[in-house]
Amino acid sequence: MFEKIVYISDHGAHVKVTGGIQTNLINQHLVFVDNDRQVVGEVEYVHDDIIEARFIGEIINGKFQGGIISKPSLTSRIRFLEESETIMITGTNEFGNMTIGVSPFYGNKPVYMSINNLFSNHLTILGNSGSGKSYGTTKLLQTIFQTPNFYPYKATMIIFDNNGEYISAFSNLNQINPNYHFKVITTSNYNNYEKLKIPVWLLNIDDLALLLRLEKVSQLTLLERMIKLARIFSLNDEVSYKYKNHIIAKAMLSIFYSNKLPNTKRNDIFDIFNTCTTNEFNMEAVVQGAGYTRKFRECFNVDSQGNFTESILVSQYIASFIDPSLDNYEPNTFNKYDLEDLEKALNFTLISENWLNNDKTYGDSIAVKVKLHSLIISENKKFFEYDNFIGVEEYLSSLVIQNGQKFQLLNINLEDIDDSIAKVIVKIFSRIIFEYTKALQNRATIPFNLVVEEAHRYIKSGEDIDLIGYNIFDRIAKEGRKYGVLLTLISQRPVELSETVMSQCANFLIFKTTHPRDIEYISKMVPNITEEIVEKQKALQPGYCLCFGSAFKVPLILKVSLPNPVPESANCDVLKTWTIAKN
Repeated sequence: MFEKIVYISDHGAHVKVTGGIQTNLINQHLVFVDNDRQVVGEVEYVHDDIIEARFIGEIINGKFQGGIISKPSLTSRIRFLEESETIMITGTNEFGNMTIGVSPFYGNKPVYMSINNLFSNHLTILGNSGSGKSYGTTKLLQTIFQTPNFYPYKATMIIFDNNGEYISAFSNLNQINPNYHFKVITTSNYNNYEKLKIPVWLLNIDDLALLLRLEKVSQLTLLERMIKLARIFSLNDEVSYKYKNHIIAKAMLSIFYSNKLPNTKRNDIFDIFNTCTTNEFNMEAVVQGAGYTRKFRECFNVDSQGNFTESILVSQYIASFIDPSLDNYEPNTFNKYDLEDLEKALNFTLISENWLNNDKTYGDSIAVKVKLHSLIISENKKFFEYDNFIGVEEYLSSLVIQNGQKFQLLNINLEDIDDSIAKVIVKIFSRIIFEYTKALQNRATIPFNLVVEEAHRYIKSGEDIDLIGYNIFDRIAKEGRKYGVLLTLISQRPVELSETVMSQCANFLIFKTTHPRDIEYISKMVPNITEEIVEKQKALQPGYCLCFGSAFKVPLILKVSLPNPVPESANCDVLKTWTIAKN
C-alpha cells in the first residue's frame, strides 16, 4: 500500500500510496522503519495518492519515546502500527494509570494516563459551553477513586464550584469505599450545608487589599499598621491597654503643640473621642490637679486671653501616658479578632499617623475607612465571622478532617454571591494553602489539588499586580508544583485566562472550542501545541476531547465515558418546561 517517501519536511513526510487510499487513515499512526530505527508518525492530511504524516516519536527497545532526534531516510519502509504496538500509544492498564475513556481510532481501546504525571502537574480543561467539560472533569475526579487497586485516602482535592453543579456528582463518594468522604461548605443561604467561614486574623495585607478593593499601593501601609494594632489589642492585656493610651496621647500632644488656634486644637482633640477612647481618655475622664480635679473636657475651656485654662495640667496629664518603648513593640502572638476589631484598630491607626489631617493621605485613608465599614454592614460580613481562635494548620485541618473522617473531596460552593467577593474568597483560600505548604519542613508532603471551575472569572492576566505586586495564581503556577499545590483549571474562555498560568500547565484536555480569539490564544499560549492539534479540536463532537501532555503517550482524541452520577450542568429542557398536557 505504501509505495515510497516522496518528501521529508522539518516535521514529517509525504508518502505516495498505491491501490487507493482508505478513508480512515486520518489520525492513524505509521511506523517508518529505517534500518534499526522505528520512527512513528501520525497521518494528518490525505491528497489524492499522497498522505502527509507528522513525526511524533520513536519506538526504542519496545517502548515509545516522544520526539525525534533525526528524521528517517527516504528509503525507509513504511507500515501501520501493529495491533500489539498500539498500547504504546494508548497506554497500559498498570498500577499508577487510570482511564476515563477510549480512543475512537484504535477500536475503542481504553486510553490510559499516568495519575502521577496528571495530578502532580497543573492541568487545564477547555471547551465551549455544552462541549462536555463538566462531564469530563467529573469523570476525571470520579475515576481517581474508582480505579482498582488504587486507594487515594490521603488525597485533598478542593473544588471551587461556582454554580453548585458538582455536588450531586460526588455525594455518594463513600459508596465506592467507606473511607472516602465528600464535604460541602457553601456561601448559599438556601441549603443545609456547612456555611463558609474564614477567620479574619488569617487574612494578611494582600487579602484585605483585595477584599476591600483598594486601588493605591500607598493604602497598604495603612493596612499593615491596622493589622499590627488589631493583633496587639486582641491580647487585651496591660501592654495592649497602655498601647491604646500611648497612641491617643501622642496624637493629642501633636495637636496640642501645633500652631492651630485654641478652639481648633480643642475640636481636633475632641474629634479623637469619636473613634478612640479609654477610661483615661474620654470627655468625662478625671484629671487630678494639685488639690483639685477637672474633667478632661473642662481642661480645654478658653480664657479671655485665648488660652486653655488648664493648659499645664492637661499637657502633663496627656504626656504621662506616652511610653517611647512602645513605639517599637511587636507582639509575639495574638488572639481572635473580627472585622469590628479591625475597624477599631484602623481608627487608632488613623490618629497615630495623623492620616486624616494630611491633605495627601486624607483621601486614601477615608477610602479605606469607608470600604471597611461597608464590608462590616454588608451581607458578606458573615463569611468572616469565626467563633473561636484557630491557627492556619488547625483551620485547614478542620476543612478536610471532621470527627475522625478524612474528606478527600471538598466542594466550596460559591453560589448566590457576586463575582467580586467570590473571586477574593478563591484567592484567599489559595494563598493560605500555598503559604502553608511552602512553610512545611518536609516539602510537598501534604499536596492540595485546587480545581477551579469557571477559571476565567478568577484567574486573569495582570490582575492584582499593580496593587499587591503579584497574582496568587501566577505564583502557584510557577512555584506550586514543587510544594504540592496543583491547579486544575476549567474554562470556556481561555483568552481571559492568565498567560503565565496557562504557560505553566503540563496537561490539557481540550473539548470543542470555536471562538476565533480562543483558538488563537490556545495556539499561542499552550506549550508544545501544534497547528494540527488546534485544527483537530474544531471538529470534535460533545464528549470528545483532545488530550495531550506529560500524562499521555501522544496527543490523542479521547471519547470520555459518561460520569456516574452526572453533574448538574445539562441545558435547560425548554420543550419539557414550556409545554403543558392537553385536557
